Order: sequence, then C-alpha cells, then structure tokens
Amino acid sequence: MKFRIDKYQDTYRQQMLEVWEASVRATHHFLDPDDIDFYKSLVSNIDFDQFTVYLSLTDKDEVLGFLGVAGKKLEMVFLKPECIGKGIGRALTTLAIEDLGVTEVDVNEGNVNAVIFYESFGFKVYDRTPIDDTGKPYPILKMRLKE
Repeated sequence: MKFRIDKYQDTYRQQMLEVWEASVRATHHFLDPDDIDFYKSLVSNIDFDQFTVYLSLTDKDEVLGFLGVAGKKLEMVFLKPECIGKGIGRALTTLAIEDLGVTEVDVNEGNVNAVIFYESFGFKVYDRTPIDDTGKPYPILKMRLKE
C-alpha cells in the first residue's frame, strides 16, 4: 500500500476522528459499546496541537492512520481497519522511536494484538493498572522500550 507520512494539520482533524472510531470499533472488542461513545466524546475534544502528531496519507490526502506523541510517550496510534497489517503502523511507530525519541507506551490489556505489536519493537511491560485514565475498568499495561 502506497502512503506518505506528514505532520498534522487541522484540515485532517475530522478524518482522524473517523479513523479513531473505526479503529476502536474494529480492535477494541473488550470495550462496552456505551464506553466507546464515552471515549468518542473525549477524543472529539482533543487539541491535537498539544501533541506531536504525524499522519499516514494517500496521494489524495486520505488519512490512513495517525500517531500522537507527548514527551517520550506514544499517546495514540490508530489506523483504518483495512490498513492494519499493511506496514503503516510499523512505519509510524518507527518514526516515533527513531525520530521522536519515544520510549514508553500505554496499551489496553485487552488489545492483545497491540501488545504483541509493541513487543515486536522491544517494548516490555513494566507496570499494570486495573483501570484506565478515566477510571473505567479496562486494565492498562505500561510498556517501556528495552534499552
């Protein structure tokens, strides 16, 4: 699949929100459907300018996926479901590690494929919380890049 990686621009915001929702519905089967709506309301209010955000785009500026970094932490990676397994997430995560200095990521314990994906880069679980940042009962694995 042909794509390019570019820095965030606000013109992509709506597409990013659509990618987020499609990705979560396809990969976060452990979430209660009402909770997806709860998280959607939170995500729709994110100020993406507060993060270092990169997007994967087609030559027609269609958003295929995106990532957001704060400090040394990978805060978000979401892909269109049909783009999973096509190298886009790997390219974005490699950029985050090699160019942005990312060393940490939090992953939903129920998102087993994401855990395996990050382990393939050398991330290891160093802590676990029984709830997420919003207090919902979705355990979070805190992962750190092995030095």
